[in-house]
Amino acid sequence: MLRALLSSSILFFSSAVMADDHVASLVDAVEPEVIKWRHHFHEFPELSNREYETADYIAKYLRSLNLDVTTGVAKTGVVAILDSGKPGPVVALRADMDALPVKEENDLPFKSVQTGEYKGETVPVMHACGHDTHMAMLMGAAKVLVQMKDQLRGKVKFIFQPAEEGAPPGEKGGAEVMVAEGVLKNPDVDVIFGLHISANRDVDTVMYNSGGVMAAVDPFKIVIKGKQAHGAYPWKSVDPIVTAAQMVMSLQTIVSREVKVIDNAAVVTVGSIHGGNRSNIIPAEVELIGTIRTLNKKARDLMYEAMPRKVKGIAESMGAEAELTLPLDYSYPITYNDPELMAKMLPTIQSTAGKENAIQDKPVTGAEDFSFFQEKVPGLYLWVGGKPKDVPENESPAHHTPEFYVEDSGMKLGVKLLTNLTLDYMHQ
Repeated sequence: MLRALLSSSILFFSSAVMADDHVASLVDAVEPEVIKWRHHFHEFPELSNREYETADYIAKYLRSLNLDVTTGVAKTGVVAILDSGKPGPVVALRADMDALPVKEENDLPFKSVQTGEYKGETVPVMHACGHDTHMAMLMGAAKVLVQMKDQLRGKVKFIFQPAEEGAPPGEKGGAEVMVAEGVLKNPDVDVIFGLHISANRDVDTVMYNSGGVMAAVDPFKIVIKGKQAHGAYPWKSVDPIVTAAQMVMSLQTIVSREVKVIDNAAVVTVGSIHGGNRSNIIPAEVELIGTIRTLNKKARDLMYEAMPRKVKGIAESMGAEAELTLPLDYSYPITYNDPELMAKMLPTIQSTAGKENAIQDKPVTGAEDFSFFQEKVPGLYLWVGGKPKDVPENESPAHHTPEFYVEDSGMKLGVKLLTNLTLDYMHQ
């Protein structure tokens, strides 16, 4: 019996090693194409909900792989299905497609000089967050998985999503719309995986965590109504500017005095204040606009309870009126890595990158609309390093800046991760 068990274990180990070697060789072979695709997307970026040429380019390639391709999902999204012909789970893999209204300052042979229209104005356009690499990595994984079709069980759904950065004013877009249009149905998705390139983490590393990994974001608007008066006679006014000042400071005490900061994290930011037009007039009205960011449901629920309480109480104490709109025009859930799924897939992450290169990282207070997929099905969202190893982290350019840059070589690990996560999940 012992000899049989040992033989079985050796056979399984040998099969796993052979599968890893096969994936590695296929990824090596597709890497030049992945780089070519990335350069194309970078040179010809398109803004949110305007990814028409990008979608056509992707769809044409996916059809060349003989995949079942659907276009026009959530306006410009592309979805393709690889059917193994065998029973098994449906694994979804997602990449975002849109670029930003940023003027590129890098001197690259594939530098963007494109323009687009945003808020009625002509603006420069750049892939300043790495979505060009995300698309290229997913296309590479699609090719590898098609080549390994005989080793798959179930189906793979490739999701190329528009408008992750947010739809233009007056429009809807992104993951929320894709979900509403049924992207996780027909066939029903069991699990979803997504990656984001990082400009400040080394190439060949992958960052992961369990639970809340990126924050929920809930914009808000507060309109404070007082009584206008001459600046020389403030006692005749109900001053909305002074009320607003007290409100801005008091909102910070929700985080510092009501959130249990050793367990939770939250941020309240007031990013815009508008009111008044002269130095000697106390205005009748002031408007505040800001965001709340939280990393778990408990903190988010607390913010939704405390904000109206603070706003109402301060306004009443000043004799003013205040109207709070929360959320304002959009709202993203918490990007939440299912703990059970993370425990299952961590060995895959570690074996793919090398245990020393798989780094458990802290959550961040940025937001991601991948969270809308994770609200419906278990999912994992990982960060893949794209920073040249010889560049210090504090010198690497930030995301959403004109100098944003990631190395082509960082995509190779991303293609391997998408492939191995799919294969291993299917065979668990």
